Amino acid sequence: MSDPGLAAFGSSFSAITLAELGDKTFFMALILAMRHPRRWVFLGSFAALAVVTLLSLGVGYGLRELLPARLLPWLAALLFLGFGGKLLLDAGQLSADAARDERQEAEQVVIAADRRQPSQRALAVLWESFALVFVAELGDRTQFATIFLATAPGFTMAGLVAGSLAGHGLVTALAVGSGRWVGERVDERLLYRLSGGLFVVFGLWALGQALG
Repeated sequence: MSDPGLAAFGSSFSAITLAELGDKTFFMALILAMRHPRRWVFLGSFAALAVVTLLSLGVGYGLRELLPARLLPWLAALLFLGFGGKLLLDAGQLSADAARDERQEAEQVVIAADRRQPSQRALAVLWESFALVFVAELGDRTQFATIFLATAPGFTMAGLVAGSLAGHGLVTALAVGSGRWVGERVDERLLYRLSGGLFVVFGLWALGQALG
């Protein structure tokens, strides 16, 4: 991780992509795209994810600026290792039908929203996609991952923004374009293990910075 910008991009891109695949917001975009024009669903969903990402990075960067520099590597190590460990523990507790449960929950939310405001107009679809994905992303594991990444002093903010948005853009495009095919093949437990392992690696790297 010699180049901070490249390290930030690669770390955030991989973390966001793994966290978002099979997530509730993934299935929400998938189901919306089955009921409405895909391009408006993509734009609305991606805009919501971008707003939450920028807010989350702002929170993490704010912590980075407020706390003493010598404490930041220790904080990043603690957050990364704790979050990675939690994901690994959660993976062992997930049922084999975890992805199906996420899809069913997302489908219920979308159907309820469509009943209140049935419309195919571009602005209505944009707003519905934005609102549903925005609310679903708040408090999601992806948001916490984004905040924690922004606390790491070795990552540049430009790299984190670019990597996070690229990851969200890729996963949203997959959900809208081929979400049914991808959704049927998602192994939620495997994704949790991969995400957890990735954050443990981040934690060990941050711990090395703290000790070095």
